[in-house]
Amino acid sequence: MRTLFTAVVVTLALSACATQSPTNTAPAATSAVAPVAEKKAPQCWSGDHSKFFNVGEKTSIASVNVECKPTSDGKAAQWMGSKH
Repeated sequence: MRTLFTAVVVTLALSACATQSPTNTAPAATSAVAPVAEKKAPQCWSGDHSKFFNVGEKTSIASVNVECKPTSDGKAAQWMGSKH
């Protein structure tokens, strides 16, 4: 009896899910063109100071002198040991 009841419940649940029509979740197309955002210069994050530093800025992180330098592709920046 329990098996029959479980089978009926599962069958009803599956048939209910199968008969639902898909909803259109795509946003409506608009004729307005969104403005292009300006490209920001790469920055380096310092958790010790809780802020971003611009490329070329120097600071001390964990008692090590470092400088924020751009990566070779210019898309990001990273901390590099500061030259003496």
